[in-house]
Amino acid sequence: MSLLEVDAINTYYGDSHILFDLSLRVEEGETLALLGRNGAGKSTTLKSVMGVLPPRSGRILFDGQSMRGLSAFEIARLGVQLVPEDRRIFADLSVEENLELAALTATHALDKREIFAHFPQLVQRRKNRGRELSGGEQQMLAVARALIRNPRLILLDEPFEGLAPVLVQELIRVIRRLAEQGRTIAIVEQNVVATLSLAHRCYILSNGHIVYEGTACQMRKSPEIMGRYLGL
Repeated sequence: MSLLEVDAINTYYGDSHILFDLSLRVEEGETLALLGRNGAGKSTTLKSVMGVLPPRSGRILFDGQSMRGLSAFEIARLGVQLVPEDRRIFADLSVEENLELAALTATHALDKREIFAHFPQLVQRRKNRGRELSGGEQQMLAVARALIRNPRLILLDEPFEGLAPVLVQELIRVIRRLAEQGRTIAIVEQNVVATLSLAHRCYILSNGHIVYEGTACQMRKSPEIMGRYLGL
């Protein structure tokens, strides 16, 4: 049994049909990539899993349990955490306060010292407010805030967007360390090269449909697939 099973979901924005009978799985301990052009439905898939945009049909199972009808906070309590594209850190709270607030309702929250060991850049900024951080530091804090809740599945929506190459490399190192520790991670990202360096498996979405599934190694060896669906 997969940790996450998405089975034939159909998701809409209002009257606009975005995901069409979409099915995928995430195995425990793997890093999964969701790739595709802008508007393909990648972020909508994560929002559907998180309950932010519930599917109108199909089913989503987490560790064998149906998540139908659950709100986002109930799904978070099951052990799923979404790091949204716009980060959504609290701008007027310090780094430490952002972490403490996230840990407040977690069943088995991690110690802040463990979090800072993953994100040494934040140690010097621990008393700074969110709005005083650089874009890269805000992204680190967004990931750290999800991690402190000790989730079983971390959903990363465009984690590298807008970051300088040196910060992308640092975040790659953090995600790789988390994966090596057995964390289960699903990444939506436009930076295909960076994402494939982390992923075990990948799916490609096009117009709300899964059009390719394979290992990251297979993907790298398929330039025709990457050219057709990703424009590379």
